Amino acid sequence: MALVDVISEITGKVWKIEAEVGEELEEDEPVVILESMKMEIPVLAPDDGTIAEILVAEGDPVKEGQVIARLEA
Repeated sequence: MALVDVISEITGKVWKIEAEVGEELEEDEPVVILESMKMEIPVLAPDDGTIAEILVAEGDPVKEGQVIARLEA
């Protein structure tokens, strides 16, 4: 299995973590919800797979292009 990075497409703050390590997700399911400019923006799984690790916590700031989680695909 290959590791696939889940990458934030915006700068914001982690509002809510939607997935847990070991959880199986399908492509386009939310991994985390970011808050940016008072909007909630989901970061979606780029592929089917199992969450291998989550690299952020609720309340953490994130930058555009930052890896926030990894999937085993």
